Amino acid sequence: MSDKIRVAQIGAGFFAQFHAEAWSRLAGAELVALCDLDPTRAEALAAKAGHPAVFTDAEAMLDQVRPDLVDIATPPSSHLALIEIVADRGLPMICQKAFCNSLAEAETAVGLAEAGGAALVVHENFRFQPWYRTAKRILEAGGLGTLYQLTFRLRPGDGQGPSAYLDRQPYFREMPRFLLHETGIHLIDTFRFLAGEVTSVFADLRRLNPVITGEDAGFLLLRLADGPRALFDGNRLADHAAENRRLTMGELLIEGSDASLRLDGFGRLFQRAHGSAEEISVPFDWQDRGYGGDCVAALQAHVIGHLTEGTPLENRARDYLVNLRIEEAAYRSADLGGWAVPS
Repeated sequence: MSDKIRVAQIGAGFFAQFHAEAWSRLAGAELVALCDLDPTRAEALAAKAGHPAVFTDAEAMLDQVRPDLVDIATPPSSHLALIEIVADRGLPMICQKAFCNSLAEAETAVGLAEAGGAALVVHENFRFQPWYRTAKRILEAGGLGTLYQLTFRLRPGDGQGPSAYLDRQPYFREMPRFLLHETGIHLIDTFRFLAGEVTSVFADLRRLNPVITGEDAGFLLLRLADGPRALFDGNRLADHAAENRRLTMGELLIEGSDASLRLDGFGRLFQRAHGSAEEISVPFDWQDRGYGGDCVAALQAHVIGHLTEGTPLENRARDYLVNLRIEEAAYRSADLGGWAVPS
């Protein structure tokens, strides 16, 4: 490999712009090619990201450019086919979440990548948001005492009315599984990152906006292996106090025996000692650029560090299947009205 990892990106849609923008400024990477079925859209994004070569055929791009790393930034319906063509060439890749259409597809994709000797990482970026990295350090240092519970209230406020999601990611409207598969999966992974493994789940899901296919509100309760509980309280129609409601997508409260830690919609953390009426601001460094505290660039830099320096890698697709098994158990719980165990 050269001094820089040569990256080819597939996808130039709404969220793909955050991928391309981050690649264009990461010191250890060079975005050399960009592919999208819509050439006008690809050209427009390429112009903002350093003018990589533009393609409309992914296989032609891979064979002509021969990149060091492929970034699949497309909707879930295309993932399996794209992973197969990248795996056939033995290239390491990052794949956007929601990861594939289903657990079965994701398991097939992981098998294809492993058979081709191709590293496959899921672009699960919430755990790379700076407030969660800070919260993880506080928990590991015992700053909250014995952990009791975690609660996240998802409130982006973007799901109301007949035009919901049309201006950004219209395929959201047709997803048969929406709130958990597309969005809640972020928090399933984040809860595991912060507090450990999930043993069983209970879900109560519903659809509030009749113009979409899948669920857009609900509760997901997780039992964690060491005793704590985690609650995902999701409602895409309701909002929360924030200048940019997509910055954190909601609010987090972590409660322990000695203190609690609260994340607000402005990306701020506050810690309150047990028995105290005063919250203290928790200082940490972050940049309000890109998406979600620059978590896309943080994840991409993490992968580059692994490829160039051999640093440990998070979000390997094989490991990420655990999240999808939890998701599958949640939908099973919602259908049956009882607790379910991931399997």
